Amino acid sequence: MSQSSLKRALAIASATAFACLPLFPSFITLTPASIPGISMLPHGVAIAMLAAMALLAAVAGALILCVPRVEQPMLRPLLLWLGSALLAAVLGFAPLYGVVFLAIFLLGIVWHVGINASYGERGGATIVFAGLLGAASLAFVVAITAVLLHRPAAIYAAQHGRAVGSFILPGELAGYVLVIVPIALAVASLSLHPWLRAVAAFAATSGVIALALSFSRTGWVAAGCSGIAYLLLVVRDRPRQRSIAIAIAAFTAVAVVLAFNAHHDPSENFTRLSIWRTALGIVRRFPLTGSGPFTFGTIYAHLRLPDGDAVAYHAHDLYLTVLAETGILGLSAMLAAWVRFGREWMRRFAEAGPRARILSGAIVAGLIGTLVQGIIDTSTLVLFGLWLPTMALALASARFGLGESP
Repeated sequence: MSQSSLKRALAIASATAFACLPLFPSFITLTPASIPGISMLPHGVAIAMLAAMALLAAVAGALILCVPRVEQPMLRPLLLWLGSALLAAVLGFAPLYGVVFLAIFLLGIVWHVGINASYGERGGATIVFAGLLGAASLAFVVAITAVLLHRPAAIYAAQHGRAVGSFILPGELAGYVLVIVPIALAVASLSLHPWLRAVAAFAATSGVIALALSFSRTGWVAAGCSGIAYLLLVVRDRPRQRSIAIAIAAFTAVAVVLAFNAHHDPSENFTRLSIWRTALGIVRRFPLTGSGPFTFGTIYAHLRLPDGDAVAYHAHDLYLTVLAETGILGLSAMLAAWVRFGREWMRRFAEAGPRARILSGAIVAGLIGTLVQGIIDTSTLVLFGLWLPTMALALASARFGLGESP
């Protein structure tokens, strides 16, 4: 095969992983940890999906070795982050809990490297965005239809009528929307392919509806922050930026206030404070390497305060969860990876052309939304399935744009 064919095959592998992304939350059913919800996918399907992703990662890894090397500025910090998680798993209370964590993280690294290696190939970006936005459209339709039909009834009841679809929890659906919608808006305005513009427009529209029906207060606030970031990075009309940013902030605040307890258990407003205090107690006991990946729920059961929930699967704060489970070393490795990404992206963004700036800025706006969401919520989908490949999209798009000839 020619180098061009190998790179296109690698792009197809990346697009396939993006297409399967809405099913990734079901992987939590493969861990010994308790499941914080109900999965649409049977246990056997989740096992088959993980095996398929492992095979896809192996194929992608082989393709990466066969194509010419490209700049991979994030490889070293991501491997350092993986190493800190491995150390936390080995020294933690339940090393087997971390097996799925480490496997999916490694898949994410291969995915990231594969996007960087194939994005610049002719048609590579189109393949990737078609897989990403096509699957997102289907996932949003499933989530919207399920909540409108009250089916499956067990999931509808467990989530108090909130849209969730295949994402186990509404917060994970919200995190997915935060990344997809800004990308879809940019692709809908930039692509030269009418069919891709149509898919992107549908993904953006259905994503906003799905986010609204998720009743995720944290997701709504994060979406407002993401929208403001989108304006600052993409829209060049300064007076327009200011007025629209104020409108977004006001609309978000009103929506959250009016629907603050809609489809929520009001007790959640107070028990999270207790969960945070318990999480800090875990950090004090295991500061360096944490209690181990996916062990928060187990340790919480022994340390929870009298006013806390009987069960907590995470700290309701992504950074506090990472600190509790992987310690100072794990959190430091995560922050170092983000700092490296930020520096490299700003360098490329400053050198990018106008169209590349719009696309790359939109992708980063979505990432900013997930960073805000992480302050008050924990989404394993964001951590495992969105951050690493989306970082690669942001870096590659700043250099190549949509890869379409004008």
